[in-house]
Amino acid sequence: VQLVESGGGLVQPGGSLRLSCAASGLAFAFINYNVNWYRQAPGKERELVAAIGRAYGTTNYADSVKGRFTISRDNVKNTVYLQMNSLKPEDTAMYYCNARYFSDVWGQGTQVTVSS
Repeated sequence: VQLVESGGGLVQPGGSLRLSCAASGLAFAFINYNVNWYRQAPGKERELVAAIGRAYGTTNYADSVKGRFTISRDNVKNTVYLQMNSLKPEDTAMYYCNARYFSDVWGQGTQVTVSS
């Protein structure tokens, strides 16, 4: 069972990044899983950034990223994406992918640093 995040990096304020979360080896079909993006900055608690529901793809966002981040999923590729636009220094964090269906599966995280 594996979730692999990619797409993080260093970007200037106002820039964009697209994170990917690729799933493999899940116990059930990927379409059954609700998938979430969390982030954790140094010294802070992990927070939920965006969520996408199974099948119909209902989305929810933290107030701090509404209008700037977009979560989407490709159930053929077993992948969830997080498009991040208008990035701010306060978006700097380790970003984690989480898949949930009866149990939780976590990725190893990808670092996003927003700095000039």
